[in-house]
Amino acid sequence: MHIHILGICGTFMGGIAMIAKQAGFKVTGSDLNVYPPMSDELKAAGIELIEGFDVSQLDSKPDLVVVGNVMRRGMPIVEKLLNERIPFVSGPQWLEEHYLLKKKVLAVAGTHGKTTTSSMLAWILEANGKNPGFLIGGIPENFGISARNSDSEYFVIEADEYDCAFFDKRSKFVHYHPSCLIMNNLEYDHADIFDSVKDIQKQFHHLIRTIPSEGLIVMPNNDNNLNEVIEMGCWSNRYVVGEEDGLHAKLLKADGSEFEIYDGSSLVSSVKYECTGTYNVNNSLMAIKAASYAGISIKDAAAALQTFKLPKRRMELKGVVNDVEVYDDFAHHPTAIRLTLEGLRAKIGNERKLVAVFEPRSNSMKLGANHELLAKSFESADEIFVYANDSVKWNVKELEKQSSKPLYVYSDFDQMLDSIVGTCNTGSTILVMSNGGFNGIHQKLLKKLNDK
Repeated sequence: MHIHILGICGTFMGGIAMIAKQAGFKVTGSDLNVYPPMSDELKAAGIELIEGFDVSQLDSKPDLVVVGNVMRRGMPIVEKLLNERIPFVSGPQWLEEHYLLKKKVLAVAGTHGKTTTSSMLAWILEANGKNPGFLIGGIPENFGISARNSDSEYFVIEADEYDCAFFDKRSKFVHYHPSCLIMNNLEYDHADIFDSVKDIQKQFHHLIRTIPSEGLIVMPNNDNNLNEVIEMGCWSNRYVVGEEDGLHAKLLKADGSEFEIYDGSSLVSSVKYECTGTYNVNNSLMAIKAASYAGISIKDAAAALQTFKLPKRRMELKGVVNDVEVYDDFAHHPTAIRLTLEGLRAKIGNERKLVAVFEPRSNSMKLGANHELLAKSFESADEIFVYANDSVKWNVKELEKQSSKPLYVYSDFDQMLDSIVGTCNTGSTILVMSNGGFNGIHQKLLKKLNDK
């Protein structure tokens, strides 16, 4: 069967392409910009890539076109697809109908921590001989790829609440029908498609409706938005992590890199790994409990985390020049920014200067959703630099007055670079946060620091 994927170079659609190819499908695809690293990964897998969305690419008469959510009505190729009645589906629907129905799906949903937690869960299963397939919205360093097919009955998926395609505005995760679901947290996000947190809760409730009564839902003990989702109806087994009579953790180091795991009053195991932040301790507990659905003990799951590596762009050290560290992180929501900075502060201590660099690039941030929480989210930093270009639709300069720490907003990227380098002397740590490439800022900072 020949499938052609429109919008193939995004992490999710590229992952589907890899899984389909490994599962024996003929796969081709196109995107407006065919760019690495996904383009390199796809080409190495023998997948033919076409740059752009010229209508002629449909002349090959694929059996099925898989439509990414970058495609819009009015695009010539979309109109040809509809007018000529070429069979088409969304990416999540293809995954559901052609692949996931044969698997026991373990899904990870939530506003924050999906990529890290799903990477943890996949690695726990792998280290315990389960050989899981997976599709993750990042590149887990333990595997080096974002998606794989396997002959295992288990499949781990990062369950995103964003919509599927121009013709299917439901959240992606309603197509996954998981047997085990982690719900890490729930906050307002994706302001371009949701009007309120209530809209997102409704989608989470739709997801819960698909989980079998013999399935398992794992969630934290302190998220009111998730509790309200459960109150809308739950028909599956549910386990709450973080309560004293169940699975919970006690920190051995303030930065969260070492902790003990208790089941009630019983000490079961301890973990020492490369992650920092109490949020990653919570992610770990969620993954450990979800792994029990696959028959893996708490002790064996904890042992696997000892060798867990964070996914790319999750507190990734990009380089050190003259004792100035440059980290990269994907944080783009105020809560994620706050927790990430708190975790890094705990790791480096108070003696090093912590400089936060942020790009409001997500659709929600561009529209100003949650912007009233943004200034306060930077409080663990000593100095903050925010880059805001013309795509941002609110007055970012307001942050300079709202912040309790020195905060500077720039519309000129090069000026901002010079200012960052000028303020960072020996013993500084720079944390760059964006959900995009940010104009290659990491290497540019390292070069300027080296030339300083």
